[in-house]
Amino acid sequence: MTFCRSGREANRDQFNLAIFSQQEKDTNSGLNSFRNRDQTVVIGNYYRQDFLFPGYTAQASVHYNHDEPTFKFDNNNFLVRPDPTGVFQPHQVDVAYLGFAGEGHIDRYNIAHAFYWALGRDTMNPLAGREVDINAQMAAIELSYDRDWIRFRGSYFYSSGDRNIKDDRATGFDAIFDNPNFAGGQFSYWQRQAIRLFGVNLVQRESLIPNLRSSKTQGQANFVNPGLNLLNLGMDFEVTPKVRLITNANYLWFDTTEVLEQFVFQSDIHREIGVDLNLGTEYRPLLNDNVIVVAGVSSLLPGRGFKDLYEQADPLGLFKAKDTHLGPLMAAFVEVSLTF
Repeated sequence: MTFCRSGREANRDQFNLAIFSQQEKDTNSGLNSFRNRDQTVVIGNYYRQDFLFPGYTAQASVHYNHDEPTFKFDNNNFLVRPDPTGVFQPHQVDVAYLGFAGEGHIDRYNIAHAFYWALGRDTMNPLAGREVDINAQMAAIELSYDRDWIRFRGSYFYSSGDRNIKDDRATGFDAIFDNPNFAGGQFSYWQRQAIRLFGVNLVQRESLIPNLRSSKTQGQANFVNPGLNLLNLGMDFEVTPKVRLITNANYLWFDTTEVLEQFVFQSDIHREIGVDLNLGTEYRPLLNDNVIVVAGVSSLLPGRGFKDLYEQADPLGLFKAKDTHLGPLMAAFVEVSLTF
């Protein structure tokens, strides 16, 4: 890794440049190994503090992902590169992300937003079965307002989908390696769980994007995917200086389902994914970050499109014999972080 950083005007302006030679990660732990991944990521960004408004920081960035053609089985003997779908042929992904983002407050209103435009080429996309030009977008915004010990939040997330799997354009957005703290973040069922679909993941663990990718850590970015729309309403409660309560309700739907219909050989898949309800708490017994206890419970109430995918084929093995009804999906967790 190469990294440089500089600033000007008393650090109101800052820029960073980093080059990463990615290492292969362990399948089950997610920790880096000593084997080269044959993937290079270059990141450059420029920050401006107090941009237009005091307390608001804007950032422009460029990310470049060069992922070479490789063939890889993970530690559990599952194929992860190339994706085990469509054309089983190693392929190279070259994509640049042009981004603009910002975070801070304008008077008493808090704002966080991001927009990324992905442009590049995939030499043999597994689902499209051909070389494709990448042209995809992602946008997100969160607005919030603090009143005493309660924060009221509303947000929207969009990642573009691919509406024609048969052409030479890939318009479904995918990230390099994402883990957004957005619309519930780690407390959200949709984001926290990896939901499998015929050898790949409909959505990866700790991701929002339904990218039909074998693995977030070991697979390659796939820009032929259905995309996502997400609406969020939430409230955060500072119950005590030690305890925070986080609540969220998300409504999710695919941007397009044409790719899904081709992938599962099923027509008329609806766009509605469903409603994600989640509740989480953060407890800091020492009033610092040395000990943090995080717990959460979440449920995905499947919509018509999600049921179209899973009630008929049942790739998750969720149903008993003669039972074709998909009810609410539930998850709960407790984590303890110790820092010394």
